[in-house]
Formats: sequence, structure tokens, C-alpha cells
Amino acid sequence: MKQPIVIMAAMTLSFSVQAQSLEEGIKMYQYERYESAKKSLAPLAASNTTANYYLGLSELALENINDAKTTFSKYPEDQANMAGLSRVAFLSGNVPEGTRLANVVAAKAKKKDWEPLKLAADAITYTKGGDIQQAINWYKEAVKRNDNDATRIALGDAYQLTQGGGGEAMNNYEKVTARDPKNSLAFSRIGALWYAAKNYNLALENYNKAKEADSLNPLPYRDLASAYFWTGKYDVAKQNIEKYLELSDKSTDDLINYANILYLSKDYENATKTIQEILNKGIKKPGLYGILGFSQYETKDYPNSLSNVRTYFSTQDPAKITPYDMIQYAKILAANNMVDSANRYFELALSKDTAADKSETYRQIAEGFKTGKEYGKSAQWYDRLIKANPNTPAIDYFWRGAMYYYAKDYNNGAKAFEEMETKYADQPSATYWRGRVAAAVDEEGKTCEASPHYIKWLDLVGPTYDKKGDLMYAYQYLALCAYNKGDKPMMQQNMEKIRAIDPNNAFLKQLEDAAKAKPKTK
Repeated sequence: MKQPIVIMAAMTLSFSVQAQSLEEGIKMYQYERYESAKKSLAPLAASNTTANYYLGLSELALENINDAKTTFSKYPEDQANMAGLSRVAFLSGNVPEGTRLANVVAAKAKKKDWEPLKLAADAITYTKGGDIQQAINWYKEAVKRNDNDATRIALGDAYQLTQGGGGEAMNNYEKVTARDPKNSLAFSRIGALWYAAKNYNLALENYNKAKEADSLNPLPYRDLASAYFWTGKYDVAKQNIEKYLELSDKSTDDLINYANILYLSKDYENATKTIQEILNKGIKKPGLYGILGFSQYETKDYPNSLSNVRTYFSTQDPAKITPYDMIQYAKILAANNMVDSANRYFELALSKDTAADKSETYRQIAEGFKTGKEYGKSAQWYDRLIKANPNTPAIDYFWRGAMYYYAKDYNNGAKAFEEMETKYADQPSATYWRGRVAAAVDEEGKTCEASPHYIKWLDLVGPTYDKKGDLMYAYQYLALCAYNKGDKPMMQQNMEKIRAIDPNNAFLKQLEDAAKAKPKTK
């Protein structure tokens, strides 16, 4: 009598171990640890349709479409695996077949069944190949029959694929966190919505909640790294991406994410090193060349940067190329003196930017031309930025004027700094640069048009101002003007100020010699 009891105990233990392994495999899939998911699920797939389904999904996530199809085909009549085959069809571009299979799965739902509806909707939502409104309708019906967290999250994901669906997505995610404060995935989704809205503080708040809900979920660390980058906390961003890499499978995609944050955190040398290590393994993914090229641009390796980014643009799916990518490519073109091509990509980036406020795009473009030493074009883009957003910070007004100055377009430079001085009266730099522009026109100090600006500026900054280069420009011009006017006391006053900064100043010596040689007036 004891033997059956032992057998039953062993069977119970086996079922328990399998259940735990299945649950772990599904969690690994949800946490985008696809190789780990495969290891947990593969031993179960021969006898468990659910394990087989998630094994196929893991293959899809790893872009192994043929392997996924083979996996799902082991259970062609099972509703989950049939939904997997629907995904394969969508991802292969066969929308009619994907739609047909999804409809067959949904039709398997009896009066109280909800799983077939969710499976069919998932096939559309996570391949983006079918009618998203149909997916939303199926999710809603599934929620009526069984309001569970997984379906709510999926419904929110579907809403994100619709125009203006962010609010409904947020509602569904928040319903999950309200009843399950430990749902790491839902908090990650909420953080992503705030991140997309560029509200990085709220994104950080929710990503941290996701991390606290499950400290072994690598995704919040990846997302925290991105959000900390946008708040300027590069060191914290790097700490989080290193934690992400520790918890992830260290797959190629994980390493690409790691290199991307290294790049965003301005650790360009290590980003370049990481990407080159991946490429040396024979892995050739478009994103690798993008990060490599962008990193090389920042280290001023412009020829290699151009070569790698060209590879990125020629091999990447056009739908995945962002306005940011286009701006970076244009900057690289500008740095390689390909001005017309750069301008074309800058314009294209602007047209692709869907943000209501395009200030940052204008600014990036202006900075790109600045780096390429195309100062006139840089000034024009700062001008477009200011006209589109007159309340942009004073620094943008400054750079517009400075770029006109370095382009030797002194007329527009003078107007730009006059406008800055009027709008930002608390910025002495505008007054100083009005002097610099006027002095550039009056190099010999004969009209003395820069003098009122320099005198006003010196009064504004006061005697404790310590930027000696700026002071030297002003004192030299004022001394030269005084010399030309025959105002010896004013000349001597400014010459002493020059001497205090640099006793061996060459201009000072020239002016002293000229003053000595100048005939005395009767």
C-alpha cells in the first residue's frame, strides 16, 4: 500500500516542479529574458501546450521566425499555438492568413471563455499586423468575462497603438496597480507612458515602483537608465544600465541596450568598445552600426562615423529610423563637409518630428551645423527656433548672434544681439557682444561705434568681473578709439588696464610705440 503513496507523492512533486518551471519561463519571457525563457520552457514543451506556446513566443522575440513556426506547429489545433501561428503569419507579411487564424482562435471562446479572445487579440497587438480595433474589442469582451491583470495590461498596450489612446492605456494600467501594488510590469508601462510624454520625473517615479515591486525584473533598470539620461544624471543612468546588464541574459540585444545607454551617458569610448566587441563576434545588426557611428562622431572620428552610420541607414528598417537618428546623421554629414546632404536630412528630421514643440529639434540642427563650422546655417536654424518659440531661453538668442558673428554676417549679428539685449536685459553678454560685432565692423577703431556698448557692459559686470579675455577685447578697442581721437587720458587709462592683465601684451606695445611716434598737435 505504501508504493502508490510514494508514486503519488512523486507525481505531485513533479507537477509542482513543472508548474514552477512554467511560471518561471513565462516570467522570463515577460522580462524579455528570452534565452532564459527557452531554457525553462524547452523541457516542458513536449507535454505542455502552454510551455510550447511561450517557447514559440521566445523564438519570435529572438527573430527566429522559422523556429517559432516549427514550435507552434507541434500543436496546430491548440488555441494558444494557433494564435502563435497567427503571429508568424502577421510577421511574415501574410496579413490575411494572420487575420484568419486570429478569428478562428477567437471563435473558440464559448460563453464564459476569455482566454481565446485574449490570445487572438495578442496576436494582433504584439505583431502590429492586423486590425487593432478588433483586438481592443476582443480584449474588452475578455475583461467582461474575467477581469485579470494580464488582459488589462494587454488592453493598455493595444490602446497605445491607436491615435490618442494614451489615456485609455493609462486607465487600464492604473486599474492593475490599484489592485496589485506589486505588479512590476504595469508600473513599467505607466513609466513608459510618462517617458513618451517627456515627463521624466513621473517616468522615474513609476520605473522605481516597478523596480521595487520586483527587484529581479531587469526592465525597470534599463528604463531608469534612459530616463536618468534625459534628466542629465549620466552617472546614475550608467549605474542602472549596468544593473540591467547584470540581471539580463546578456544577449546581443541586451548588449546593444547597454551600449546605447553608454552612448547616451556620454561614455563614447566604452560604447564604441562594446559595439566593436559584438561586431567581432560576427553579429551584424543595424542598430550596432548606428550606435557605433554616433559614438565615433562624438570622439571626432568623422570618416569612420560616416561609414558606419551609412551602413545603419542602408540596413535598418526605415520605420525604425527616428528623427533623432536623422539629426545625428545630418550632423555627421555636416562634420564631413557634406552641407547640402546634411541640410536635407535636417529638414527630413523636422518633418518627421511629431512633437507640438519642436524647439529641441531646431536646437539640435543648429548645433549640428555649429559643430560642422557652418556658422551661417547654424545661425539660420537658431533664428527659426526663436521665431517658432520666442520665449526660448537666452542661450538660444546668444548662439544665434554668435553664429552670425562667426559667419561674419555682422548686420544680422547686430540685430540678433540687440533683440537679445531688449528681451533679456539681465544678460550682460548681449551688451558685450553688441560691442564685439560693432568692433568687428570697425576694426581700426575709427568710428568708435562699439565704445558705448563696451562702456555699458563694463558698468554692468562691475570691477570684480574675472573673464580676462572679454575684458581685453573691450580695453583694447577703447584704447585704440581713444588713440584715434587723441584722447590721451582715456587711452592711458585703458592701456593700464591692459597692462594689469598682461604686461607683455603685443597690442599694448604697438599702441605705446604708435603714441610715441605720433606727431604732437599744436
